Amino acid sequence: MLAYVLQGLFLGFPAAATPGPLQAYYLAQTMRSGWKKTLPAAFAPLLSDGPIIILVLFVLTRTPDYFLRGLRIAGGLFILYLATNAFLQFRRQQSPQAVVPDSSHKGLFKAAMTNLLSPNPYIFWSVVAGPILIGAWRDSPIYGAGFMLGFYGTLISGFALFIIFFAAAGGLSTHMVRVLSALSALALFVFGIYQLWTGIAG
Repeated sequence: MLAYVLQGLFLGFPAAATPGPLQAYYLAQTMRSGWKKTLPAAFAPLLSDGPIIILVLFVLTRTPDYFLRGLRIAGGLFILYLATNAFLQFRRQQSPQAVVPDSSHKGLFKAAMTNLLSPNPYIFWSVVAGPILIGAWRDSPIYGAGFMLGFYGTLISGFALFIIFFAAAGGLSTHMVRVLSALSALALFVFGIYQLWTGIAG
């Protein structure tokens, strides 16, 4: 149980901390509307990921075990790719304010639709989180629930803290962006190696 919860934590933290379009949306909304009105948008993944997870699991549960092992290896390589991008973000010292979302995107529903229409969640759940969730669920439904709790607990808490911190600090300094990018790169690298090992070892 604890192992799956920790896997969820390791995946949730970099997903929340790595600068991207959704984080940029939170920044813009916080600057425009304040943190209290932006905070509910932190729950957007709970709305958008449900259909994605159902679709992906419907396909993956009908595949042989060796295919899932292959996806674990592919997922490990993909996570290492994300770690490389996070490291490059660290090197470039770029600020997430450089990506400005459409000002018409407002509220929880708009944030959820932005995430739903992005290819990233589909790739993530297909090659990374999906095989882990299936493996956990086959061991025990409680283990699967533990993985989901660890992941979404960290992801949503991270988004919420991100919004509140940005509002309190009046913005994210370049130094803070570099720190978040470095921590994300490290977490992704560690988990990417672990994912590769589980895929190869079976």
